[in-house]
Amino acid sequence: MSQPPEDGILPLARDLNERLAKAAPEVLEMLSALGRRLYFPKGILTQSAEAKQKAHRFNATIGIATEGDGPMYLPSVAKHLKDIKPAEAFPYAPPSGQQTLRERWREKTERENPLLAGKQYGLPIVTSAITHGLMLVGDLFVDPGDVLVLPDKLWGNYRLTYEVRLGGKITTYPFFAGDGYDTDSFAKALVAAGEKHEKVIVVLNFPNNPTGYMPTEAEAQAISEALVRQAERGTKVVAVLDDAYFGLFYHLGGESATQSIFGHLVNRHPNLLAVRLDGATKELFVWGLRCGFLTFGPGRAESAGEVCDVLEAKVKGAIRSAVSNVPQLSQTLVSKALASPSIDRERQEKADVLRVRAEKVYEVAREPRFRESWDVYPFNSGYFMCVAVHGVSAEKVRLAMLDQEGIGTIATGPEDLRIAFSCLEVEEVEPLFEALHRVVQKLRED
Repeated sequence: MSQPPEDGILPLARDLNERLAKAAPEVLEMLSALGRRLYFPKGILTQSAEAKQKAHRFNATIGIATEGDGPMYLPSVAKHLKDIKPAEAFPYAPPSGQQTLRERWREKTERENPLLAGKQYGLPIVTSAITHGLMLVGDLFVDPGDVLVLPDKLWGNYRLTYEVRLGGKITTYPFFAGDGYDTDSFAKALVAAGEKHEKVIVVLNFPNNPTGYMPTEAEAQAISEALVRQAERGTKVVAVLDDAYFGLFYHLGGESATQSIFGHLVNRHPNLLAVRLDGATKELFVWGLRCGFLTFGPGRAESAGEVCDVLEAKVKGAIRSAVSNVPQLSQTLVSKALASPSIDRERQEKADVLRVRAEKVYEVAREPRFRESWDVYPFNSGYFMCVAVHGVSAEKVRLAMLDQEGIGTIATGPEDLRIAFSCLEVEEVEPLFEALHRVVQKLRED
């Protein structure tokens, strides 16, 4: 048996890297060591795909059991399926996801993001929701010591994914300036990171968790231009757009942007690779189905197809080596939902419910009677809002809210408390903030 090469890059991976070097050498430089090694093997799955096309007599390839023309299954399981055939639920799905689902999600993406019209970018790859997509981004692009630029109001799982698992280093900048996003601090953080590193990974999460903030259109433009300028300076920039709460825009206090920043970045500069992560999880209210999408937006329009083919092969290798594939049943359910003529109306109805809750929170939390207990951070979208409590730690407030009031909240920083209005009925909003006020005042007096 031949020994693997010293650099660990096997022939199939080397071929992908050579293709990438010709199509977009900048993207090759963005890859992590693992990203350079990844490939999709020409093994069981490839041979099974070929057999599916050509094996007209017998197909003895894929590792499932069959009966007749379909998969073997237990009636005690299948009886719970409605309007779903066994073949749509029980066999393995392709590593990159069901082709029809991928195409339907791209159609949805283009309807909701007119900025993408005429631009060259990849077909969405199915992931086991957005957390899995974040991990795949890490596999491809994050080496120990690589810098990731994020705001100081961030989802804690980013640290677990990129610092703990992969050894990256997160550097932060102030999220807010006054009543909006701190675009100046963002731009300065990019420049500072670029002065020390040839590659910078930027994670932008809008609407934001934990704050519930979506930038205005002017802020989105400023963010995009800062990324393009940094690419023009020669920095290799991987811009990761975590759009988990996309579409839930309530325009509280003013109009927010309604398109993903992904659309601003695709095909803008060779040194800038945009990666969008979104999914059915929150947008279709199917959290437990764990169905998300990863979409590449290369900087070079002319070679975008080749770049996306190579990166997809590497992502398929990463998926194959970790979870094999995303559950078939989840993909079938999401795909059928997207094809339903009532899906847009249904989504709007649920978004309207959340909007009414958000409007009530916006009204109550900002009442003058509560000003001595907290400041409200700007919020206009998504599931959450945050307050900065006065004179006492958020963790003490969180524990007291549980022990004294029987109310659960999340402490996201020394003074920041996150409240998920997504799981509050309208009539529960005012009692919650009144309880929070009592707790803060009592703790300040003790």
